[in-house]
Amino acid sequence: MTLSYDRSGCGGRNGAVMPRRDIYHEVVKRALIADGWTITHDPYPLPFGEESLFVDLGAEMPLGAEKAGRKIAVEAKRFLGRSPMTELERAVGQFTVYRFLLQREEADRALYLAVSGAVYDAIFDVSDVRDLIATVQMRLLLFSPETQRIIRWIE
Repeated sequence: MTLSYDRSGCGGRNGAVMPRRDIYHEVVKRALIADGWTITHDPYPLPFGEESLFVDLGAEMPLGAEKAGRKIAVEAKRFLGRSPMTELERAVGQFTVYRFLLQREEADRALYLAVSGAVYDAIFDVSDVRDLIATVQMRLLLFSPETQRIIRWIE
């Protein structure tokens, strides 16, 4: 997962630039909306010293809904690099940093890593990876790129 930057003026604090969006960004956004979520941030900025980091999306469930008042931040990942394990290492590291910063900014907002169902089956649904995910307390949102719907939430 090499970060490439979009310097088109959508920066954060002190001129920080945002990483280019993952190819699944809009798919995940549409899936959340279809599931009843309201997108509140696109992206969700997280101050980090003099810089800002950006989680792909922030969302809230409207009052009156089944999950009323829940707030989430979602980072979408595609896992299309040459080494799935390198991609996993980077995703776990990024998730850990984002969760730390999110706890300081808005502790009641839960962080999720969004991956396609196929990526979950190929990479995450393995005993050692499931143990890793449980140990680092990573929440997953599984989605279908084809239907642009959420398949499953893994807490």
